[in-house]
Amino acid sequence: MKKVAVILSGCGAYDGAEIQEAVLTLLALDRAKAEVTCAAPEIAQKHVINHITGEEMVDEDRSVITEASRITRGNIQSLDTIQSGDFDAIIFVGGFGVAKNLSSYAFDGPDYDIDPEVLDLIHHAHAEGKALGFMCISPVLAARALGEKGVQLTIGNDRETAAALEAKGAKHVDCPVDEAVTDKENRVVTTPAYMLAQSITDAEAGINKLVASVLEMA
Repeated sequence: MKKVAVILSGCGAYDGAEIQEAVLTLLALDRAKAEVTCAAPEIAQKHVINHITGEEMVDEDRSVITEASRITRGNIQSLDTIQSGDFDAIIFVGGFGVAKNLSSYAFDGPDYDIDPEVLDLIHHAHAEGKALGFMCISPVLAARALGEKGVQLTIGNDRETAAALEAKGAKHVDCPVDEAVTDKENRVVTTPAYMLAQSITDAEAGINKLVASVLEMA
């Protein structure tokens, strides 16, 4: 049985983990009989967004791990308690929480950096030869952590985002929503998911391929 860590960045497309991406990932892993551990950092969300209006709820303060636990029915670990050596693979779910909570991409654009715990986890996993999956906007994490390795990845076909990732040393590959890009040398799999998806079915096709490729590589 493959052991997989799934990393979340909150709960909600506009300020945390993209819920449909998270559920599709967990479903695909469960169908594959993988043993899953979900984790999130114990940090404050940068924003809390009203998902009906799209407006910031300025008087709200929420915890990334507490919000992420809504998706996992409370079964979640703090990111600082997990070790890459305990897993065969690690998958990062997308959503604006990646760009706001796990990195500064939403605020700093091409000059962004990523959370030190996330950076360390990716570095250690890569050094140990673990399989890594990144969907939606989360390839920004791979570009920052593994750009110097020339990691090959995709966020779909958005030129501005692709240029920001390439500025970190990554090699961007345009990819349709129902496909995934596999960098066998760096053991990284990426798929556009809701960077391109117009429906949950659109997102599912690429996520299923990402999960299958990650598990095959693990």
